[in-house]
Formats: sequence, structure tokens, C-alpha cells
Amino acid sequence: MKKPLYIWACCISLWTAVLWGQEPPEVVADSLPSAVISPPAAPMALRFGVDLYHLVRSQVDDDFSGFEVVADLKVYKDLYAAIELGVEDRTLQSEQINFSSSGSYQKIGINYNMYENWEGMNNQVYVGLRFANSVHEQKVNNYILYKNNPLWPDVPVENGFAATTYPNLNAQWLEFMAGMQVQLFKNIYLGFSLRLTRILSQKVPENFSNLNIPGFNKVTDENIFGLAYNYTLTYRIPFRFFQRKNKKESTP
Repeated sequence: MKKPLYIWACCISLWTAVLWGQEPPEVVADSLPSAVISPPAAPMALRFGVDLYHLVRSQVDDDFSGFEVVADLKVYKDLYAAIELGVEDRTLQSEQINFSSSGSYQKIGINYNMYENWEGMNNQVYVGLRFANSVHEQKVNNYILYKNNPLWPDVPVENGFAATTYPNLNAQWLEFMAGMQVQLFKNIYLGFSLRLTRILSQKVPENFSNLNIPGFNKVTDENIFGLAYNYTLTYRIPFRFFQRKNKKESTP
């Protein structure tokens, strides 16, 4: 009985020594190159539409016709590049002069969104800046001569020396604005903006004045500032630019 017990004790001791003498297996890193994929760039969105104010006024005001398209492009998290293009033809009565102002205008600038949206929303409460340019003409339809004698009736003059057209006029101005964009339905937005405008330069016709500038509205000699607003209906197209995959090889 002692001999088998001795043999078993020797076997157990030898097996224990073998186990303790072995080193843990070495983990070999994968030598194959691994692909590191950069996160995709922030989603961008193009929004375009029309100014509702021009459409509605053209229908209800016989002395006004115009159309304006608007668009903005999301270029960063809260920064948008914006553009507005329009045409106007307007007839006004200013003191003793009846005239028409017609032409086109272009506005380009940026919007900065200050509203923190919930996930899945894209509403805006923003401030912005526009640089605007107008190319237009002024046409004097008729005018009333100034008279000292009140007995003479006011008869409009339609073929006098001042009843003419002044073409190739232009003006440049800045617009400081605040506005909002609210989602009505999926990707459809209703917007509103209020603007403080300031004329930078203008080409004034000889013997006349820029009494109205398309895109700017009325102009007075005493004030180079003005106010404007618009209502927009726009459609948003989201899209995304993907970055290329960068491969990084590990050393063997």
C-alpha cells in the first residue's frame, strides 16, 4: 500500500511542477493592417423657396409686380450661406411726381442660428448679414408744376422735359437682419425676417433721384437707412459629404 501511495505522490508533484514552470501564452497582435474609418462629415442641407410677400402683393396691388427666390446652404453646425434674387416693377406717387421704378437685385450673406434644436428638428432663430446690389431704372410718368397762384388747377404734365426714363442706375447697401424658420411639414418651412438696411453707394440720375430702389424700397434725401421684411416658404434638401477612408498599417 505504501508503494502505490508513493508513486501517486510523485506523479502529483511532477505535474504541479510542470504547470508552474509553464509561461502563459503570449498574445500576438494581429499583424494585418487595420482600416481606420473617419467619422462622416456633418450633414449639410440646401433650403430654397420663394418670398410670399412678393407673390401676394403682386396679386392685390395693381401698381406692384415682383418675384423673389431665396436659398441657404448649411456650411457648418450653426452657419448658413444665403442668397436672394428678385425683380420688381413698382409705380409710386411722390409729392408732385408719379414715377415707376423697375429692375433686379441680388443679396448674398450669412445667417447664424442661435436656436438649439431637439434631435431630428431643424428650426432656426437667427441673425444675419446681407450685401445687396440693385440694377434698375426710373421712369417719370407725369408731374405737376409748382405754382404760386392757387386759382390754376393741378394739371399733370406727361410730355415735359422731366418726363423721361433714367436707365442704367444701381445701388449697393447692407442689411442687418433677424429672423426665424419654423418647420410646418417634413422638410417644408415657413420663415420671417426683419431687416435694417443702410445704403452704401448709389448712382443718382441727373435732375432726378433714386426715390425707390428695387429690393431696398423707398429712399429719402435725409435718411440712408430703411426697414424691410419678408415671408418665405422653403423646401429643405438634406445631403451629406463622406470623408475618404484612411488606412493605417501596424508595424509587424
